[in-house]
Formats: sequence, C-alpha cells, structure tokens
Amino acid sequence: MCKILDYIKPGVLNSKETQIIFSLAKKHKFAIPAINCISTDSMNSVLESAAKMQSPVIIQFSYGGASFISGLGLKNHKPHSNAIIGAISGAQHIHLLAKYYKIPVILHTDHCDIHNLEWIDGLIKEGSKFFKKNKRPLFSSHMIDLSKESIKKNTTISSQYLKKITKLNMFLEIELGCTGGEEDGVNNLNINKKLLYTDTKDIYYTFKKLIKISNNFIIAAAFGNTHGVYQPGNILLKPSILKKAQKYISKKKKLPHNPLNFVFHGGSGTNSSNIKKSINYGVVKFNIDTDIQWSYWKGVLDFYCKNKQYLHSQLGNSLEANQPNKKYYDPRVWLRSAQNNLTKYLEKMFKLLNSFEKL
Repeated sequence: MCKILDYIKPGVLNSKETQIIFSLAKKHKFAIPAINCISTDSMNSVLESAAKMQSPVIIQFSYGGASFISGLGLKNHKPHSNAIIGAISGAQHIHLLAKYYKIPVILHTDHCDIHNLEWIDGLIKEGSKFFKKNKRPLFSSHMIDLSKESIKKNTTISSQYLKKITKLNMFLEIELGCTGGEEDGVNNLNINKKLLYTDTKDIYYTFKKLIKISNNFIIAAAFGNTHGVYQPGNILLKPSILKKAQKYISKKKKLPHNPLNFVFHGGSGTNSSNIKKSINYGVVKFNIDTDIQWSYWKGVLDFYCKNKQYLHSQLGNSLEANQPNKKYYDPRVWLRSAQNNLTKYLEKMFKLLNSFEKL
C-alpha cells in the first residue's frame, strides 16, 4: 500500500510535492479526484471526504466558481477582479484548513480561456507576493485552456505561462483538443467532432516545447471527453489515444513507460472500464463537477421530501399548530444534508479511482 504521507506533509502542495504524488499515482495505478468548488461549504465537504478516505485530493476553482466565492453582489468595475478576489479567498481557506484535515491538497484553477487570461495574470501577481513571504505557492497549479486556438499559438502562450509559474514552484495544466458539452460558460455543444480527439503529433509538438522549459506541466488531451452527463452511447471515449501518445513520445524521446501526466476532463458519468483504461494510460487527475452538483442538490431535495411538512411556515406543522419549525429550516441542517450526500458520492469515486487509504 502506497503511504503518501511518508513522502510529503499535509497542506497545499507545491510542484515538487505534486510531482511526487503524480509519480506515485502512475506507479500504483490510481488517479486523484479533482472537484470544482464554489463556496467554503463545498470546500469543506471535499476536505471531509478526502480525510475520511485517507486520500490526497485536488480542489479547483473555475472562473465562474471563483467569482461566486467573492459574492455575486460584489460590485467591482475592474475586469476579472471578482474572480481574482474569490480565488484568493478560497485559496486562503484551503491553506488554513487542509493541515487540520491532515491531507495533501493540490489547489488548482480550472479552464481559463484566452479571454480570461487576466484572471490568471492577477493570481500570478498575488501568488508572487505570497511566495516571497511564505516560500510556498498560493496555488499548486493553474490551467490555461487554449484548446480552440492553433496548436502553435496554444503552445507559445502556454510556454510563457510555464516560465512564470515554474519560478513559483507551481504546475501548469494545458488542454490539447477540446472537451465537448457545456460547463460554466465554456460552450462546446456544437463543436467539430474532430476536435474532441487530440492528434498524437500535437501532443508531441507541445511536449517538446514545454519540456525544454520545465517538467512542471500536465496535459488534458481530448479523447472524446464531454462535460455533463448524457444518454449512454452518445459519447465515444477513446482512451487508446492516451496510450498511443505515451508510446510514441516514450519511443521518440527514449523515456520510461508512460512519461506524460494526463488529465481526464468531463469525468462525470464515466463507466469504470474507461476509468481503469485511462489510469493505465497515465491519467493522474480526474475532473468531476456535474455529478458533484447533482449529489449536492439531491441531498437538499431528499431533506425537503422527508421534512416538507415543517418547511412551509415558521410556525405550525401536522403535529402542532404553533410548533416552531426552526430546527428544520436552519441552513446548517439542510446544508449538512447536502454535504452528507456529496461525501457519500465522493467516497464512491475515491474507491473507483483507487485513490483511498493512500496516506
């Protein structure tokens, strides 16, 4: 059994510590769940689940999620400021609590396209101040999603960001090929199907350029991935694309087996067979969002269905006309029901990804 805490301490990880976890993941055939969070409530649920399952975990904020963390009522006329403030606030929360939950956390920002690069620029600026003061990064990694740009433009801009964040002991995630579906403002519902499957030579081209700068990068290569959950049979996943790329680059560069670290985007609803294949082919990060949202909502729905007689007025229910109902509509009660349902789902995913009892 792999004991990760024999190698690294709990808390928010830097790139060197992240490298260790990814290396162990490939060696021991597991992937780390990456969960999009939009509040301290969802962050705490993920931390609780990871601690219970004794697993490292990835907590990530999208642009929209970070904006929500800062509060949609926050009026700020500077572009991207709310997303920057929200991401920093979420990061500070995780830095404080991760060590108390006694688990390693890879803290990440998700899907930043070319129109929102100022968001990452702002976080790098704040991250530089944090790094100078604490000798550790504010975030473990950032994602630059330029998958709709040409491979040359994608790689050139990604290279510039890799240089910046490597100095801060961070990782960069890039996307080659597009993830289908729609999520958090990223709409690829009508995209050319060819873009859902990344060409091996594009992966090799980008790898050659980036590895000259640093090995602090991870690749989200498309193999039919789609955000959301859809009718079975509508999505054709081809994990063999990852296998082919690993073999090709290993041979070309005379590298060991599975030299690349891959990301599985659009993981919600994926069957266990494709999950196992993708892990065998070097997937170390497995993104989950849609199923997380449903599990959270289902916890609230179940609570309401069970207790609805107490939830239509502050006073009065079927037992007594003037009995207070506060203990049922107290947000801490129904939010806890949502948390419990979410953690129950995550426990299943930790097991499916073989990412549990690793501490």
